[in-house]
Amino acid sequence: MQARTILARLARQHKQSPILSASRIVSSSWAYVRQRPFAEGPSDHTIFHYSSKAVKGRETEIVVKQPAISVEDVAKAKGVEISTRPREMTADSCRTGAIAIKCGMTAGWDKWGARVPYTVLWFDHNVVTQVKVEGKDCTTALQVGCGLKKAKQLTKPEVGHFIKQGVPLKRKLTEFPVTDDALLPVGTPIDIRHFVPGQYVDIAGITIGKGFQGGMKRWGFSGGPASHGASLSHRSLGSTGGRQDPGKVFKGKKMAGRMGGKRRTAKCVWIYKIDPARNLMWVRGQVPGHAGNFVFVKDAFQRRPDLSITPFPTYVPDSNEDITSVEPLVAEIGDVDPFLADD
Repeated sequence: MQARTILARLARQHKQSPILSASRIVSSSWAYVRQRPFAEGPSDHTIFHYSSKAVKGRETEIVVKQPAISVEDVAKAKGVEISTRPREMTADSCRTGAIAIKCGMTAGWDKWGARVPYTVLWFDHNVVTQVKVEGKDCTTALQVGCGLKKAKQLTKPEVGHFIKQGVPLKRKLTEFPVTDDALLPVGTPIDIRHFVPGQYVDIAGITIGKGFQGGMKRWGFSGGPASHGASLSHRSLGSTGGRQDPGKVFKGKKMAGRMGGKRRTAKCVWIYKIDPARNLMWVRGQVPGHAGNFVFVKDAFQRRPDLSITPFPTYVPDSNEDITSVEPLVAEIGDVDPFLADD
C-alpha cells in the first residue's frame, strides 16, 4: 500500500513538474529518483533529488560530477565499438560472464541409462551496469549486476552509482575482463542464452566454511597408529619440521586451521541444459558454495567455446519473442554408448 502511495505521488509531481522535458524518473518499490541538470544549458554536474521515507525519512540531494572524458569518447578514439551488434568471434576474443544463484543439486539419467549429478543455477536479471575501457580506466572490463534490491537496503554511494549509470538497483555486482571487440553498452541484459548447452564454463564462488579442522580432514593426512603404544596422537600431524637445521617451521606448512570459506573456481564445467523460460541452467557436477550463494559463470579458459555457435558479443533475443513458450535447450551427448566396449 505504501508503494502505491509513493508511486501515485510520483505521478502527480511528474505531471506538475515545469521541467518535464529535462526530467528522467526512475521508480522502484519504495523510492523514486528524479534527475535533472542545474540549468537548461550543458553542464558538467548532475543533481539527483533522492526522496524516500522508507529509507532515511528525509529528502537528500546527491550531486555527481560528470567526467570530462567519457568512456564513449575513449572508445571512439581507439576505434572500439560498444554495441550489441553481432560480430565475428576470434580465438583471442573474451566475452563477458554472468552472475548466477546456486539453487541446489539434483540428478538425472541420460539416454544411455547413466546417472549424472547436476547443479541448478538461476540467472536473475543480469544487466551490464558499467563499461570500463583501457585509457580511461586501468583495464577493459564490463561490470555486471544481478537481481533486484530496494533502495533502503543499499548505501548512498551504491544508490548514486546505479543512478549515475541509469540502471535498476542490483543485489550483486562483479567485473569481468573482456576484449575490445566484446564491449557492450550499459543497460544491456545478459540473457541465459549467452551460454550454449554443451559448452564448458568456469564457475567461481565461495566454498562452504567448515570451521577449524585438523590435518587429516583438512589435508588428507594419514594420522598416527591406532594402537601399539600410540597415546593421544592418533590424529596428530606428526613432525612439522627439521631439527636444529633449519630450526624453524617453513611458511606454508600444511597444519590444522580454518577450512573452507574461500573463493575457488570449478574449471571446465559442462552445461547440460538451459531453460530460458525460467532462467535456469543445469551443469554437470558440483560448484562451490551453499545453495542460495552467488556464483560467477564465464567461458572456460582451458576449453574454449565453439566459435560457430557461440553468440558474440552476447545473445540478443527477439523483441516479439514469447519467452514462456521457449522450450528448454539440451546438449547432445553423442551416439556412442559409453557402456559398450570397443571391438
